[in-house]
Amino acid sequence: MRLTVFDCEDDEASAFRSLSPRFHIEADITKLPVSQYSIQRNLHSSCISVGHKSRITASDLEALRAAGVSCIITRSIGTDHIDTDAAARLGITIQNTPYAPGGVAEYTVMLILMAIRGIRPVLLRTAQNDWRLNTGRGKELRDMTVGIIGAGRIGRAVAERLSSFGCRILLCDANDKADCVPMCDLLRESDIVTLHAPLTAETYHMIGRQQLHLVKHGALLINTARGALIDTAELICALKNGCIGGAALDVLEEEEGIFYSDHPPKAACHPFLAELCAMPNVLITPHTAYYTDRVLYDTVEKTLADCLNFERRQNHE
Repeated sequence: MRLTVFDCEDDEASAFRSLSPRFHIEADITKLPVSQYSIQRNLHSSCISVGHKSRITASDLEALRAAGVSCIITRSIGTDHIDTDAAARLGITIQNTPYAPGGVAEYTVMLILMAIRGIRPVLLRTAQNDWRLNTGRGKELRDMTVGIIGAGRIGRAVAERLSSFGCRILLCDANDKADCVPMCDLLRESDIVTLHAPLTAETYHMIGRQQLHLVKHGALLINTARGALIDTAELICALKNGCIGGAALDVLEEEEGIFYSDHPPKAACHPFLAELCAMPNVLITPHTAYYTDRVLYDTVEKTLADCLNFERRQNHE
């Protein structure tokens, strides 16, 4: 059995080569995204693996279907980089790879702690040999309420880690679980709001003008999920007028082509990045919360297992 692995970084390639023999799978590995790969060449599997950094368009899916691909496994929890409507029309199965939530949860807690202590201006000053304190004192989590939007595996892992800090925790989820509160109540009562919802048509810009007007004055907004959950233009307005006390963003709308590359001049082409980076109460990191050894091996192992299971199902039909 063979599996073509697209968008494959060096450490991922090493993991695939290490783990694939256990599943009796031969992995054909390329750093190229689907859009830059000659699909007619060396594609010998009905199942392929893709990363989350490149978009898979309808035309890409049509070419893949013509080459015999009937299953795409993305090495990510989210599938918003794939045209899933087109995949459904073409009869291509899309599978994600949920990984251990601890890495993203811990990164979220780190961003929360950095935000409540105003760490970004401290780091900027000390890099210039300026050792003065911030003009305002930091806060402690035990005195705060944290609202978690999205009570799935990652959201609950964040809640579990925050519980030891003694803060009050509110949960909100689209599935209206028993221990959750309505979003309007969460926004009004939370000193910190952290997002852990998937990006779908329903959750696109779920934090917009109306929601930002509901947020407790001076609250902090944390996002380690997907950038487009937030209407960034409205967030900038809220930051400028002081309604929001600050933001820590590991994801950003239209981050494609900016994150994961070293090309500072292109930052000016992004509609929001330069303005956000100029704000001392905003911390931005390049979609790196997931980037741990454990997630790497979880993702590769689950990709191989899902590929094997898909092929077995196909053979039994």
